[in-house]
Amino acid sequence: MEDTLRHLYTLQQIDNSLDELEEMKGELPHEVRTLEERLAAVQEQVRQLESTMKEMFAARDSADSHIIGLKERVEKYKAQQYAVRNNREYDALTREMDAAVETIARLEREMESSEGKAIAARTDLETSRAQITEVEALLVEKRSALAEISKTTEEEERQFRHQREKAVRHLAASQLAAYERIRKAKRGKAVVRIVRGACGGCFNKVPPQKLLELRQNAKMFTCERCGRILVSDDVAEKAAAHH
Repeated sequence: MEDTLRHLYTLQQIDNSLDELEEMKGELPHEVRTLEERLAAVQEQVRQLESTMKEMFAARDSADSHIIGLKERVEKYKAQQYAVRNNREYDALTREMDAAVETIARLEREMESSEGKAIAARTDLETSRAQITEVEALLVEKRSALAEISKTTEEEERQFRHQREKAVRHLAASQLAAYERIRKAKRGKAVVRIVRGACGGCFNKVPPQKLLELRQNAKMFTCERCGRILVSDDVAEKAAAHH
């Protein structure tokens, strides 16, 4: 168990160093991620607006074509009314004409609605495309700034990541999972050493009996208050010597 505790403490020290390098980048990584998400959202909005615009213009054109056909049919019915032989045929043609005129009126309303939606989509499309240009320019600027900072820490970060891979290999999957879970919950600090008989994370006093057991390095102990993994000075010093 002592080796496991030593590897956990070593992993924590490596992650501390990586966190410090990440802090040097300030808000840039977060800003870049936010801009990338915003860009993807606006690009999706553009795709939807383009689809809506095409669909509505197609619906308008289809209605217009149908209206032209119906108007021709109405003129044909009018001509046929002069050639009817009785009232029954005349009434039948009149009903057909009325139905066609009613359909034309409905299609004209639909055509106007479709055109309005298409024009609105086209206007929104222009706005969204302008947003894309703006976000892309800002993203280039932020990525460039981030790359410049990353370049200064690149070699150091690469070395720490290599060390991290080596440390992780000495831990069981369950141990690593517990470490990552606590680290996430405790702002990056999952493993701490005892400081004057107290947890080095929350400074809660460790009971004397537990302190004695902990210093034997025979099992894993966690702080009763904050849940961090506790290690003795002996483990911390051996980890530093190996590291």
